[in-house]
Amino acid sequence: MTNNKLLRILEPEVMDSWEEAVEYDAMDFVEVNTAFAQTASELCRMDTAKVLDAGTGTARIPIILSQMHPHWQIWGIDLAENMLKLGFQSVKAAGLQERISLEIVDAKRLPYPDDYFDLIISNSLVHHLPNPLPFLQELKRVLQPKGAICIRDLIRPSDAATIDRLVEGIGTEYSDRQKDLFRDSLHAAFTIDEVEQLVTQAEIPGVRIYQSSDRHWTVERLWNGD
Repeated sequence: MTNNKLLRILEPEVMDSWEEAVEYDAMDFVEVNTAFAQTASELCRMDTAKVLDAGTGTARIPIILSQMHPHWQIWGIDLAENMLKLGFQSVKAAGLQERISLEIVDAKRLPYPDDYFDLIISNSLVHHLPNPLPFLQELKRVLQPKGAICIRDLIRPSDAATIDRLVEGIGTEYSDRQKDLFRDSLHAAFTIDEVEQLVTQAEIPGVRIYQSSDRHWTVERLWNGD
């Protein structure tokens, strides 16, 4: 097991001030969001699919996915009302209201039936959760037994110097507030070892867990239906 000297520092589970939502939505995540959507698409090669995006934020990834897959139905959930308000505006502007549903839902207590979704995705939700295990258990419940999974989040570095380097490396176009948000998220993130333990506890079979960038881990599973 990796020796990580940096203890996890929780940040708020819900970012729900209007200022935080606007600040977050203003960050340029187009490239990484598109790459994430492409990975999810490769894991679920279906013409029609029911997709859940847990922790959708301002719905940027559902919009990209819906543009890639006109016959997918996507549910985006979040507890941050102001994030979803911005998401509703973006979905409407893209003309995708019939394909993307945004709902205030706790990912740890999903209101959906068992075996309901073909694909579940989640980008940067896990580090907001004090204990992600209930979310992973709910994910397993509402996902079809052979459904696809694509979860990505930040890795907690082993020392403060690495955090400083990553924060300074995100670019001068980010404000001090945006850099502070990123720093807090790195402190709140999980190590790959911790993620592996959580997935094992949730008893989710057939997943691949790996470091997908200098700052991200990914949990993925290929759709394996008939």
